[in-house]
Order: sequence, then C-alpha cells, then structure tokens
Amino acid sequence: MGNKKKYWKSEVELSSDNNTIDHLKNNEFIDQLPTDPFLSDKNRLEQSSTNRRDFLKYLGFSTAAATLASCEGPVNRSIPYVLQPERIIPGLANYYATTIADGFDFANVLVKTREGRPIKIENNSKSKVRCSANARVHASVLSMYDNMRIKTPTFDGKETTWDDLNKNMTSILESMKDKNSPVALLTQTFASPSTSKIISDFIKKYPNVFHVV
Repeated sequence: MGNKKKYWKSEVELSSDNNTIDHLKNNEFIDQLPTDPFLSDKNRLEQSSTNRRDFLKYLGFSTAAATLASCEGPVNRSIPYVLQPERIIPGLANYYATTIADGFDFANVLVKTREGRPIKIENNSKSKVRCSANARVHASVLSMYDNMRIKTPTFDGKETTWDDLNKNMTSILESMKDKNSPVALLTQTFASPSTSKIISDFIKKYPNVFHVV
C-alpha cells in the first residue's frame, strides 16, 4: 500500500489559480531570491536575474576555492648531507653536557639535539656539582627559535653588519677616549672568567669606560 499523503507548500495551492500552482511546483520560493547583491562583478551581472541554483553554484565554488587555498602549507624540502658528519645520524638524538648561566639561573645540564638542533634540556646527573634546572632553564631552549629575536646587529636603529658595526664603534670609542667622555658598559650577571678577562682588557684600553652589571 503506497503512501498517498499529499503535502502543500502553502495554502495558495488550494486556490483555483493554476498559474500560481504551477509556479510553486517549479520554484521553492514564491518571490525571486535577491541574489544579485551577493555577486561582486556588477559589470557583467548588472542585468542578471540569477536564480537560487546559480547562486548556490557560485557560493559552493567560492567556498571550495577558499578551503583549498587555506589548506596549502609551506613546502619543506629535506636535503641529504653531501658530507654527513660522523656523529650525526638522522633520526637519532645526540646529547652533550654543558652549563647555563643566565642571570640568577646556574645549572649543569644535558642538551638533547637532533641533526644539530637543540630540542630539550635535562639535568646532568653525572655532574660533580649538581644544580637542578628550574623551569626557566628548561624553557631557555625556546629562545633559540624565537622569531622576534634580533638576528643582526643594529646601529642607530638600523640593521648593519658586524664589520661595519666594529668600524663605527671603534671610531666612536676613540673619539670619546680623546675627549675623556664617560662610557658605560652594561652587561648581565655572569660567572665566566673569560668574560671577566675580556672586560678587564677592554677597560685598560679605554680607561673612560666603567662597567655596570
């Protein structure tokens, strides 16, 4: 027994106006959809009477194009070593022991690397002086991959090369030395004998420099 139920889109179908009934059978909406304002090319479609099906075609195509464009990612190419380093095996991590001194953070650590890139900092349990690495020490590896870090030296607010910076700074320091103008050397806290020796030699060459930590 088949389904003999009949459904009407509107009570207008109950009237005797055959033109209205035929129009409802062929169109889902009585009034024409105002789709023209959605189409950006007014020169070609100024006189257009776009129907619902055409509008959905344009909408579907634009949505698919936007989706495909957003799915495009950067192309990363893996280039093999011409001369592969002896201790670097792709896919296998290497560890090296080092120390970190950054402000008030001092620790003996192990750095985990892959293909020469540090990815993890761990405590060095075999060190004679065991200094526990805190959260700042663990997070310090992220600073190497910070896109906002300064990549080149700057002089007078503009990027420059190390050679040009050395020439400019040397001429400025010599000029200030002749005038006996005071120069402040600002550094962070450090515990490096080599750095202390370099700063001492620098002050001997330029006596007008005083060190501020």
